Amino acid sequence: MAKIINVAVFKKFFRSGQVGGFFLLICVAISLIIANSSSKESFEALLATKLGFGKVNYSILAWINDALMAIFFLLVGLEIKRELVEGELSSIKSAALPVIAAMGGMLVPALIYFLFNKGTETASGWGIPMATDIAFALAIIAMLGKNVPASLKIFLAALAIVDDLGAILVIAIFYTNQIHTEYFLMAGGILALLALMNYFGVKKLVYYLIPGIFLWYFIHHSGIHATIAGVLLAFTIPTNETDVLSPLEKLEHFLTVPVNYVIMPVFALANTNITFQKEMISGLVSPLGLGIVVGLFAGKTIGVTLFSWLAVKLKWADLPTHAGWKHILGLGMLAGIGFTMSIFISLLSFKDALHISEAKFAILTASIIAGGVGFVFLRYSRRAVL
Repeated sequence: MAKIINVAVFKKFFRSGQVGGFFLLICVAISLIIANSSSKESFEALLATKLGFGKVNYSILAWINDALMAIFFLLVGLEIKRELVEGELSSIKSAALPVIAAMGGMLVPALIYFLFNKGTETASGWGIPMATDIAFALAIIAMLGKNVPASLKIFLAALAIVDDLGAILVIAIFYTNQIHTEYFLMAGGILALLALMNYFGVKKLVYYLIPGIFLWYFIHHSGIHATIAGVLLAFTIPTNETDVLSPLEKLEHFLTVPVNYVIMPVFALANTNITFQKEMISGLVSPLGLGIVVGLFAGKTIGVTLFSWLAVKLKWADLPTHAGWKHILGLGMLAGIGFTMSIFISLLSFKDALHISEAKFAILTASIIAGGVGFVFLRYSRRAVL
């Protein structure tokens, strides 16, 4: 009997997401150790190894960031759609809050960076502090478990998706040299087909997943960040408001374990490999470093909290269930975990290797501060509405 109880407890803990969060952080530490050891070049060579054929011949790093992360975004998109249909985001006011909060979380950090870097050679990096790293932010909130209302995870996921979509649009408009119209239109055609299948009641998942692969391929080749394909596919998969298990819920249940325990840790292992250099320390107090650190931590916290407060006070939106303003403040801190998308934008912003290194270190520093302070703040905030 004791063994059965222990197994049940272990399964519950395993599926809670907390183990996945710890595993993710362990992979971050391993990646940093490798990047600052004699194994650095071998690891980089491994990530640069090409896999595939023809027009789908990419490096292992590209497969991780563009393909595996599209699956991650697919899972998050499924969760958001389910909540829109029957959960925390099912009313207009509850769904409006993460959108408005995300707008604040993009505009205020970009403004702070601009004020620090106006008229300098690093002014083009204003998009860097706009992004929230959804994978790391959700891992941190999963580690909090029952210390925060369950509605906060949904709110953060929705906010981060809107934030990432905003970052993708910024990249497409301001940091992309060319959009390949033919691929963009073909992706639109696939999306229209998926929407029609949903409309006519097609239930079999295979009829969505196979076109979904082509949707990813066309978006990837259009010049737009390929991970958006996961979100778009998720929103076409059927669900319902009944107790009958829908295609969306089946796919969501299937993807939860591989995403939490394989995709996210692999993503962390591949993307945290930052080699420390002494110039990075002084770079933290340069306009570039300050713009990123202050923009990500203070800017995200102020932007998310202020815009949420305005939305609620103007009666445009409602707070998440059982959540108070301390929760929103702590969530704003977690939104300052920029990391991957921020690093990606920094690579597009600068040509100078030193600027890129300084930006990476500033992003890592800000993300550690935001994640650490946000975790502690939410961990010791009362769960009651404040």
